[in-house]
Amino acid sequence: MASQFTVGSFIGRWVFAMLLVFGTYNPSDYSYIGWALTEGTEFGPVLALLGVILVIGWIIFLRATFLSMGWLGIVLGAALFGCLVWLFVDWGWLSLESTSAIEWVVLLILSLILAAGMSWSHIRRRLTGQLDVDDVED
Repeated sequence: MASQFTVGSFIGRWVFAMLLVFGTYNPSDYSYIGWALTEGTEFGPVLALLGVILVIGWIIFLRATFLSMGWLGIVLGAALFGCLVWLFVDWGWLSLESTSAIEWVVLLILSLILAAGMSWSHIRRRLTGQLDVDDVED
């Protein structure tokens, strides 16, 4: 029997997506890209190892997101979050003058879309009762 999908399951996937997204890049420069582009940083085994680990993480998350949601789902998710950002700007909760705040919000949205992509098959099964099967072993 398959394990139950819960809110905690989604939050766990979201935490990993946030670690991946914000660990790769964020405006504070405490990220892989910030570290790699710092003057005086030399390419070495630690930088290479962490880069490969991040690439593996991105491939896992992106592949699962594209397979479960498809282009249409990703575009609709981005449109939904884009409209929320627009609403927050319209209400004055978010300023377009603050590029750093916008960067943080965009990165947060990216992590939410990746987490939704990792969770979408479970969510769809709970909503519709339909099961997705991508790989079948003989």
